[in-house]
Amino acid sequence: MLIRLRYGRRLQTYLKIGACVLVGLCYFAFLFRESLNAYEHRERATAAELEADSEPSKQQLKLKRQQLQRQRILAKQLEQGKAIAGGNASAGSSSALAAAPPPPLPPATTLNPVYEYSEELHSRTERELQRRSEHLAAVCDRYKLQEKYPPNPWEFFVSPGHNNLVWCNVFKAASSTWMYYFNILAGYDVKYLQRTETQPLELARKRFPRPELGELMELLPSALSFLFVRDPFERILSAYRNKLEGNKNTFYKALGNKIVHRYRQRNLGGPWPRCGPTFEEFVRFLIAEHAAGKRFDEHWAPVYSFCTPCSVNFTIIGKTETFQRDSEFIIRQAGLESLLLGLGKLPQRKQRKIGNQARSGIKSEALVERYFADLDRSTLDQLLKIYRIDFELFDYDYRRYYDMVHPWSLEQSTSASGVPAVGTTSTTPAISSAGHSTQGQTT
Repeated sequence: MLIRLRYGRRLQTYLKIGACVLVGLCYFAFLFRESLNAYEHRERATAAELEADSEPSKQQLKLKRQQLQRQRILAKQLEQGKAIAGGNASAGSSSALAAAPPPPLPPATTLNPVYEYSEELHSRTERELQRRSEHLAAVCDRYKLQEKYPPNPWEFFVSPGHNNLVWCNVFKAASSTWMYYFNILAGYDVKYLQRTETQPLELARKRFPRPELGELMELLPSALSFLFVRDPFERILSAYRNKLEGNKNTFYKALGNKIVHRYRQRNLGGPWPRCGPTFEEFVRFLIAEHAAGKRFDEHWAPVYSFCTPCSVNFTIIGKTETFQRDSEFIIRQAGLESLLLGLGKLPQRKQRKIGNQARSGIKSEALVERYFADLDRSTLDQLLKIYRIDFELFDYDYRRYYDMVHPWSLEQSTSASGVPAVGTTSTTPAISSAGHSTQGQTT
């Protein structure tokens, strides 16, 4: 009996040991299989990456096809031109030869989302940008503006990690696109930028804090620095429509009410209108603030005092009228094609929100004449004293606005009734063409 019991316990012990060994073998087999699967997955991923690197992307293939197609069209047109010229020469008809000019070259454009590119377009852009810089330098020297407006680093963005890219953000001059680009350079994911509710300026400042003046001046000689400008009066109209018209912008509602209370008459005992200031009231507010020497909001501050282009030798002066072409030139000069060219656009709702676009979708330049028709010539003269330097620096024509305003002045329209004009005086501080205040000139 004892022997049987002893053998039974020994068998149980052997069975337990065998079970433990079996479980251990199964566990090690499982680990080995998982390790093998991970190794194979890593090898497949590496092979896919190498294959992707060795083969051009779909976008590159599309670009190459478009370039080849343009080259074929150009070659075909040149052959046709030579054939026509040869036929005319053999016929001895010089008049017919003069009447048959060579076919026009296909237009070079960057309006295509794929950003078409050619050496001819690059050279033409380079010459135009050089002309802008020379014109600005001549105006700065003519009025000695370097001494009057020292460098102001407040709205500069500096990205040392991307070939020392330096940008001065001029609000209401297509700044939303380059704010988007700088957020890409800051490392934000495109999908995150599409869905986030945080303001792009706030995101950008987290990665690109405002530089100190000494830091900026030390970096500028080796930097690719640029800014974008716009017709000054179109810019302030865009700012008015986005910030003050209709009092729809919550942040600027208090300022709109202040302008209305200061410059609008109301019926005795009646409530103040809630539609926000008119454009004419906004312009009178700008004139009064400038006469009082107060600092302007960045959305309508003159560029000559905001980005100080006479004290900061910008490498490139871009314009909103040639925005895509100039932007592509900057991107290529900075070597950022792989990061910025061909980026997907933001949704339309998001573009309107971060770009401060009007809800109507109508651009301000299409409405300039309608808004400036509310101004008189005297008011335009005073407004021009504030922004004339910007017109001259960036080669915009201010004379066309005199065809939009009505010729009589507010004083003339009110003198007959004996009621003084609200917010006007017989003498106001004026701005000379050099941009400094001079007292005692009559308006």
